[in-house]
Amino acid sequence: MNARTYQVRTYGCQMNVHDSERLAGLLDDAGYTKAGDDGSGADVVVLNTCAVRENADNKLYGNLGHLASVKASRPGMQIAVGGCLAQKDRDEIVRRAPWVDVVFGTHNVGSLPVLLERARVEQEAQVEIVEALEVFPSSLPSRRESPYSAWVAISVGCNNTCTFCIVPALRGREKDRRPGDILAEVEALVADGVIEVTLLGQNVNAYGVEFGDRYAFGKLLRSVGAVEGLERVRFTSPHPRDFTDDVIAAMAETPTVMPQLHMPLQSGSDRILKAMRRSYRQRRYLDLVERVRAAMPDAAITTDIIVGFPGETDEDFEQTLHVVREARFASAFTFQYSKRPGTPAAEMADQVPPEVVRERYQRLADLVEEVAWDEARALVGSEVDVLVSDGEGRKDERTQRLSGRARDNRLVHFAVPATTTEDGAEGPQPPRPGDVVTVEVTRAAPHYLVADSAADGGRYEIRRTRAGDAYERATAADAGGGSSGVLLGMPSIGVPQEEAASVSGCAVSG
Repeated sequence: MNARTYQVRTYGCQMNVHDSERLAGLLDDAGYTKAGDDGSGADVVVLNTCAVRENADNKLYGNLGHLASVKASRPGMQIAVGGCLAQKDRDEIVRRAPWVDVVFGTHNVGSLPVLLERARVEQEAQVEIVEALEVFPSSLPSRRESPYSAWVAISVGCNNTCTFCIVPALRGREKDRRPGDILAEVEALVADGVIEVTLLGQNVNAYGVEFGDRYAFGKLLRSVGAVEGLERVRFTSPHPRDFTDDVIAAMAETPTVMPQLHMPLQSGSDRILKAMRRSYRQRRYLDLVERVRAAMPDAAITTDIIVGFPGETDEDFEQTLHVVREARFASAFTFQYSKRPGTPAAEMADQVPPEVVRERYQRLADLVEEVAWDEARALVGSEVDVLVSDGEGRKDERTQRLSGRARDNRLVHFAVPATTTEDGAEGPQPPRPGDVVTVEVTRAAPHYLVADSAADGGRYEIRRTRAGDAYERATAADAGGGSSGVLLGMPSIGVPQEEAASVSGCAVSG
């Protein structure tokens, strides 16, 4: 009998991407196999949802409507819904889409295989939502899609009360992992070939609040950055309130911590920041940007901005534009405010008319692009070290380029020399995803850099890495009918337990 196949579809933030890797690892551990890349014909489809992005509800129920007809033609197919929207809507999902088999929340990711089996045996939808974290997701088995780069969650939940945000209600209060557990995971990843990790948390630089150490995040950056074999450390997303000088020092003094910072602004108006319950003001934010740039002149700073928050006036909006000009963001994620049921902002008076929001949004987008383009053009002629990636350049095949990320996280599309010379001799082999190339930037655009120095015989150097080796092994295994993705069983801390004589197919150790 063939193993049942699965597909995990991910919506929303990096924490959901991290959780989806855990969901895939759990299903692998329970005896399922991943469906093909397009997911067609999967026996189990898991939707890992977001409740923050615009039209999240409509997107979920639209996808479920499409899956209803697929399921009707495939006896035995199961549909599971997890993530933030599942935590919020609970039984409502099954009421509106009775063909759904399993609903699970943000705190019980590890329950998925058991719930699927229970739904199959009992022929009844299983809805299980718990109010507190049962097992830290990073302790669960994982199927990573990248052999060279990995997400590492250091905390989940958030203690802030921003009036526009529903995440604290769905992810709960902040829970911090112990530093030793985080380092053990990073070391296991590096041993598996990873050379880049991104530390994750809803409020990542508040790390340590649960065990009373306000300097814990800076210490963690230094400790993770010192792991032998690790080349790049990133983190997201911090809160300006918790960004202290010791963290800036740790970034500047730890060579493996990348000169890149994503620092959500949300608004440049002090009045709107107060209404949002953001515990900083414009001057403090700009001072922070100045301190970061003083310590790391080449740092690329990116941000999030909301346009049209209730009560926002033209003057409030102009203050946001002022901060964009002053901060010189490398890029910005810009959002038109939309009501989120269950948040204080949804009930506020003075909701801004949609046509005004759209006009402001376009002005902001134009300014962000102008500033980002100016910042990118300043890099033309400079050399960048690019970690080659798999699948980031949508036009790579047509343009005969490869793509990857510079140290400051800018996307770089670069030319590679021909693999055969004009006289038929063998040329240099192209880099693999996970390898690092050094190239010269020849052109800039608002959202990426182009480095075609190799096309003219200019700067082009490949450093083949352990991560490239890992990618090559994973690709060979996939071509040979093996498992795509990278499986990671987390190391235990403490005295090893005796191996059990037998374990059921869906048992997962926490």
